[in-house]
Amino acid sequence: MKETDKTAVADFYDGFSAQQEKIGINSRHLQIIDKLMKAGLKPNHKVLEVGCGIGTVSQLIARFVKKGHVHAVDISPESVAKAKLLWKNLANLSFEVSDMTDFHKPSEHYDFFVFPDVLEHIPAADHKPLFEIIQKHSHNESSIFVHIPDPRFLKWMIANEPEKLQVIDQPLDTGRLVTTVGECGYFLEKMESYSIFYREHDYQYFIFRNQRPIQKITHLGKWEILRERVKIKMKFNLLG
Repeated sequence: MKETDKTAVADFYDGFSAQQEKIGINSRHLQIIDKLMKAGLKPNHKVLEVGCGIGTVSQLIARFVKKGHVHAVDISPESVAKAKLLWKNLANLSFEVSDMTDFHKPSEHYDFFVFPDVLEHIPAADHKPLFEIIQKHSHNESSIFVHIPDPRFLKWMIANEPEKLQVIDQPLDTGRLVTTVGECGYFLEKMESYSIFYREHDYQYFIFRNQRPIQKITHLGKWEILRERVKIKMKFNLLG
């Protein structure tokens, strides 16, 4: 993204921060933290959140990772300033002004990278350099959680409710996103589209895992394996 474009984006979100503060926590935020927990977020995890705004999701994550830490970044100085004031009582939550192009912390590696409805606001051409930076701050067990509007739904929004869109709001091609993240050392473990505010699927999320070596299951004993086989047979009515 050109510097002039970055300035325009930062200015937009500086102004948008007041609206974020007025809206507060909504169903989307609660869905994100719920799905993060189901994706394997642990109370001792170290989290990097990209595109934190005023920290609405950041503080939800921080309250769960009580023994861990959340570092949240955003391109908007005004949003980060508000976040620091709003959540100053959470000792395990820190904020930084960054668009991630300048994020360089060689000694810092994170368990989870969280993108809460931010990738659609970053030009697709900038996604690969972004995930290359993510990989530099990953370890073998790191995970990426991406939450975005369903591309079909966003196309409908562009045609029917453009007044609700932000400065950059692009439908993201699922195949391209998975390929881009894959080229940066991660594999797709799960992807799901689901409904929050509309009857049609309006959001989707992805869980990516770092491409560690594949290991064969060896910890199951003879009787545990037998029990698992019985469960499967019972499920499909294969006994008798």
